[in-house]
Amino acid sequence: MGYDIERFVGYVNEGLLCSICRDVLEDPLQAPCEHAFCTACIHGWLVHHSNCPEDRQVIDVSLLRPLYRYMKNDLNRLQLHCRNREYGCEMVCSLESIDRHERECEYSQIPCSNAGCTVQIERRNLDGHLAVCEYRSRECPNGCGFTILSAEDTQHNCVAELRTELELLRSEMICRVEEAKHEMESRLDSQRRHMVQKESILQNEIEELKSQMSRLMSDVRSLMAAERQHRQELEQAELEKRELMELLKGLQKDCRLTTTEGSRKSNFRPLTRLESVKRKPREVTVI
Repeated sequence: MGYDIERFVGYVNEGLLCSICRDVLEDPLQAPCEHAFCTACIHGWLVHHSNCPEDRQVIDVSLLRPLYRYMKNDLNRLQLHCRNREYGCEMVCSLESIDRHERECEYSQIPCSNAGCTVQIERRNLDGHLAVCEYRSRECPNGCGFTILSAEDTQHNCVAELRTELELLRSEMICRVEEAKHEMESRLDSQRRHMVQKESILQNEIEELKSQMSRLMSDVRSLMAAERQHRQELEQAELEKRELMELLKGLQKDCRLTTTEGSRKSNFRPLTRLESVKRKPREVTVI
């Protein structure tokens, strides 16, 4: 069914009316023959018919298409009164936004939210009704905490209700304690596994470090042994050097003694090779 044409302000084009209900189109669809219908109207028509209600051309649900855009725009711009006008709402808005307004309209008739209450009341008066509704829930005036939902509930036994509430609280507390216990045990197990894994990793790292330290100490000992051998070789070479120096000094001393004795026997001193070379006359070859 479409929107009641009496709700609209001003003129409504004939092309925006449903060909079946003759009201303004609601959720419109268009047939290939360009006649427009409300979705609910045309679907209901095609249950019993297989042609257009206007020109009797054969149509099928699969042939229905959305309304042309320009017609849809004209439809959305139409102004109409809120359906709660009879209850006092004076809102006039476009067809495009009427659904949103009516969902929030303060004059809408809505049911009481208390179970068992059949009263329909305006949205704006709902809070006042809930405060006095005979089906409203309220706590026992004796302070036991029991929620009274009906007149029969006023005859309840407060002591029994308190015991029931206590048992419920005890059961809930036990459940929470058990959940906390299980959660704590789970966390402890997880941490324990993590610590064991970490300990294993650290142990492996320690063993690796020990192995590296052992190899390092072996290398150090090898270097120290090589250093001692090298030092011994240097000391031996130094000793041999001193012995050679002593031997050389002895030879030089013997040479000096021999020279001194020869000069005493003869004042003739043999020329050295250098002096003989210097004194030898130059020979010039004339070609």
